[in-house]
Amino acid sequence: MTRPEQTSSAIVDAAATQPPTTPLLRNIDPRVRLVVCIAFAFVTVSLIHMPSLLGALGLAVAAAVMARLEPASTLKRMAALDGFMIFVLGLLPFTIPGAPAFSVAGFEASHEGLWRAAEILLKSNAVVLMILALPGTMEQVELGHAMAGLRVPEKFVHLFLFTVRYIEVLGREYRRLRTSMRARGFTMRCNLHTWRSVGYLFGMLMIRSIERSERIVAAMRCRGFQGRLPSLADTQTVRGTDRAFAVVSLAACIALFTLEHA
Repeated sequence: MTRPEQTSSAIVDAAATQPPTTPLLRNIDPRVRLVVCIAFAFVTVSLIHMPSLLGALGLAVAAAVMARLEPASTLKRMAALDGFMIFVLGLLPFTIPGAPAFSVAGFEASHEGLWRAAEILLKSNAVVLMILALPGTMEQVELGHAMAGLRVPEKFVHLFLFTVRYIEVLGREYRRLRTSMRARGFTMRCNLHTWRSVGYLFGMLMIRSIERSERIVAAMRCRGFQGRLPSLADTQTVRGTDRAFAVVSLAACIALFTLEHA
């Protein structure tokens, strides 16, 4: 007979080995996600009133929750964005004329400037969070094929896909060259020899990049490349869930627009 301990441990092991459920937004067609993100960005940028801006930020947070973004990494990215934005927007209250709010070292900050800074900060956070939730959860190749499905110019799509593919290759080549320099006793210093060596490093990296690109083009032509990068995924069929998500997203954008002009 099977012991109860063995049965319970088998159930725990089976639950642990089950694949995690896929987030809802990641099942949506990439083309639909891309179009919704662009539409949301255009609507959000046109908003100026606080209730509609807070509504846009709430929709972006809801999308992030539905996409199951990792909280730690998402907050880290948003903190980096906000830190840069606050540093830049900190001058707006002192440069936009209006009713004085407070003064620092004799420089007066206006209420209009504070409002404009808050407006830009809310817009940027909402748009970036939506980008992280919708296109940000796609693989790079998936995003490239989604752009191709939306009739983005093929040259731009090819440039994007090749950049994604070979930027890591160039990174490995750069690390290989740096390792060879260190093996020869090179140390970074602030002198003419260091700057000359760094120039030679990037020059050699460009030469090797050109040589590799020529080999890649030759290999692609040998394999019958005719100007298109085929996808193994089905990017033609738009399912009912995709249409429902598009309709709900369109209704949300219309609601934001209505709230703005109410």
